[in-house]
Amino acid sequence: MPFDSFDEQLTHLPDGAEVAITTSPSLGVDATVEAAESAAARGYEPVPHIAARYVKDREQFEGIVGRLADAGVTDIFVPGGDLEEPAGEFESAHDLLVVLDDLDYEFEEVGITGYPEGHDFIPAETLAESMAEKEPYATYIVTQLCYDSDAVVEWVETIRGRGVDLPVEVGIPGVMKYQRLLEISQKVGVGDSVHFLRKTTGIVGFVRQLIGSRGKYAPDDLIDGLARYAEDPDYDIRGVHVYTFNQTPDTESWRRGRLAE
Repeated sequence: MPFDSFDEQLTHLPDGAEVAITTSPSLGVDATVEAAESAAARGYEPVPHIAARYVKDREQFEGIVGRLADAGVTDIFVPGGDLEEPAGEFESAHDLLVVLDDLDYEFEEVGITGYPEGHDFIPAETLAESMAEKEPYATYIVTQLCYDSDAVVEWVETIRGRGVDLPVEVGIPGVMKYQRLLEISQKVGVGDSVHFLRKTTGIVGFVRQLIGSRGKYAPDDLIDGLARYAEDPDYDIRGVHVYTFNQTPDTESWRRGRLAE
């Protein structure tokens, strides 16, 4: 997130790491662009999230795209954004993608959103139609935050059945305190995933897991559940997209530990 802590968070990542940067409702899209420029200048590979409903018009968007291209950004992610009323003329990610396709600038990678557990305010049929519209303009999909590997796998099977063959990056939570993670999950509309931490053994097991982890969640079970599909070309899961919510040190420590196993 492009907050004041952003530059300090970068110091905990490996040199040249790929860094996704969200559009903040409070700071707007300009803060995302500035953070992307800063990260690129320091040798990282930023993936700015340019949320359509935060962009006022084509002129502003062309300026954004030009700045990103000048900074050496090669990968952008285009969600619709969660503003109730758009800031300007773009209602959806598809609207912005159409304009991007018409501009002189090109990016090697363009990402779009996927919702393994649906969306709180958008019917499943509408989500499917939206993905079909956006797919020709994109090179990959990033899923909304989800804690349930089975839900992710079933969703991938569903979109493959509809003929969507873009590679998928699975959005997973990073390491953080349970209470903060539950609060964030509710804010971003994760759906049934909010209950997943309590699913397997009921409330007693949930409490035992919470105490055993010293109050912190780590996505080990989620990674283990996805791992068996990692090299299956029919699923084409090319990696995970870790939502750290600027809790980078703990997540990076966990990641290095998993790689060392």
